[in-house]
Amino acid sequence: MDISFQTEKGKFNYRVCAIIISDGKILTMHDECSPYFYLPGGRVEMGETAEHAIIREIQEELAITPAIVRPLWLDQAFFTEDVKDLDYHELCIYFLMDISNTGLLLKGTKFTMYEGKHTHTFEWLEFGRLKDEYFYPIFIKEAIFHLPETFMLLTEHQ
Repeated sequence: MDISFQTEKGKFNYRVCAIIISDGKILTMHDECSPYFYLPGGRVEMGETAEHAIIREIQEELAITPAIVRPLWLDQAFFTEDVKDLDYHELCIYFLMDISNTGLLLKGTKFTMYEGKHTHTFEWLEFGRLKDEYFYPIFIKEAIFHLPETFMLLTEHQ
């Protein structure tokens, strides 16, 4: 059971997202219902750790098993989702992921994966493109440029 519930005031979500970086690009996704880019990940289930949830979500969405480098950000967001016009209160932990032993880069710069009834299109976006793209969460459009250089070296040529 996902840690997510809806009230008359809106919806609460507890989520995890993957920060997957390679050569100055971040892996983003979108689907047939969302006109914007967002990060791979999903909701945490009751009784599940955030670390287990991010590995499970990436396995489901990308059919790979990445390694967690470390948590990067904890974000609390209040927003109105564009597609359903629903108010959200969301807590999300963003994890920097290591994909060096997964073969993910062999899939190309843009590829499609199928998860049940859903089609997800993944695309590697250059950091500079984030400012001009329809992308959520908005804070990453700036925060990505302030990652410590050691993280950037770690993710080069994964």
